[in-house]
Amino acid sequence: MKNREEKYQIIESLTEKLKNSDIIYLADTSDLNVETINNLRRLCFRRNVTMEVVKNTLLKKAMEQSEKNLEPLYEVLVGSTSIMISETGNVPARLIKDFRKKSDKPRLKGAYIEEAFFIGDDQLDMLTKIKSREELIGDLIGLLQSPAKHVISALQSGGNTIGGVIKTLSEREEG
Repeated sequence: MKNREEKYQIIESLTEKLKNSDIIYLADTSDLNVETINNLRRLCFRRNVTMEVVKNTLLKKAMEQSEKNLEPLYEVLVGSTSIMISETGNVPARLIKDFRKKSDKPRLKGAYIEEAFFIGDDQLDMLTKIKSREELIGDLIGLLQSPAKHVISALQSGGNTIGGVIKTLSEREEG
């Protein structure tokens, strides 16, 4: 049994991680043997996800101290819990899904992604489809570039004259 000082340090460490994270997954890794857990840890490391098995009571105390309202996740703090922290919202979900091709666990208990909560393993498929901030920025840039491409192609096809641009654009609207 850990003494009070060790528990306090674990709570402090978890609280800091929670404060600094916008993407938190809680998973059930019970019944996984040491070799399987180590394989899962290696996969997490390769995908830039930190994972640790935590005691529910200590995690709940850290959640309460984190300055975030993580209360909807309290209900899933039963049984064995592993916390996964990532910079990208869909990476832990994809990692869990990939890992389950060979094992029936981990099972998603719940996730907190930038102030949104997802409770239950049935949310896993949807979470794999969440776009990362970088993917959303790429989509936005693509949308912003699209009108510019039309103007540039109109300029090029119209002989680079204002009359040509107007003619090309008017033909596009008709067609």
